[in-house]
Amino acid sequence: MGETTVTTLDGRRATAPSSTADDPPSRVRLAVRSRTPKRPRVWFELLLIGVSYWVYSLIRNAVPEHRETALHHADWIWRVESDLGIAVEKSINHAVDSVTWLVVSMNYYYATLHFIVTIGVLVWLFRRHPGRYAAARTVLFATTGVALVGYYFYPLAPPRLMTGQDFIDTVVVHQTWGSMASGDLKHMSNQYAAMPSMHMGWSTWAGLMIFTVATVPWVRVLGLLYPALTLVVIVATANHFWLDAVGGWMCLAFGFLVSWLWFGAVPGRMPRLAAEREPRSERDLRRLLSRK
Repeated sequence: MGETTVTTLDGRRATAPSSTADDPPSRVRLAVRSRTPKRPRVWFELLLIGVSYWVYSLIRNAVPEHRETALHHADWIWRVESDLGIAVEKSINHAVDSVTWLVVSMNYYYATLHFIVTIGVLVWLFRRHPGRYAAARTVLFATTGVALVGYYFYPLAPPRLMTGQDFIDTVVVHQTWGSMASGDLKHMSNQYAAMPSMHMGWSTWAGLMIFTVATVPWVRVLGLLYPALTLVVIVATANHFWLDAVGGWMCLAFGFLVSWLWFGAVPGRMPRLAAEREPRSERDLRRLLSRK
């Protein structure tokens, strides 16, 4: 049952081999092909990252700023943190501001590493872990995409823009370049898109990728220290409440969920190397299945 016949060149009829229980069904074959990581292409990834960041920046900055609403939300968060006894942002802000070299370093940290480390980790994964790259990139893109929803529905002023709370805008006071929403650059970015914090979303993504993929112990430790230090920086420079970081982590959790649903595994559990080609035979397909 299920056998088919074919006519040979000499006119005789022969029975074609039928599928057996050992042969993967077509739906399994499709699943394996869709989830098997393929080697990423440089031109496509550069185009995708460039276009995605342009769209992200365009949408983020096009969201209505709603100044009064954003300030009201900031007052509410500060009041809730104060009632719970966890409003530590002002103390950290004033303590760091008293050490000039430290606060200036943090301003430049805030302005630069957010991009440098994220791009650096993407390049590292692309070159050394191509099988994990697509899943990791999907996490980052989904995290950033859902953050736009937060910017639209919950405009939030950063602590440095609050009135009557005596937070210090460290970029303005120390005349450094450290925030796209301070000084001469304030008109280039939406000043009220503080929730969720993508500084925390991106830095935690980078730290987790380094920790789960790297094999050198001290490099893995640096991976964990990076988001921890970023949390201190965004609070000390009065660019975020620490609850904004919680929002960033929630977006990151969503990004990991999207990647897991698409690839069937988190990036760290994907194969390090990517498939060079599609499986061309049943034997190749069974070999791929046996690796799972």
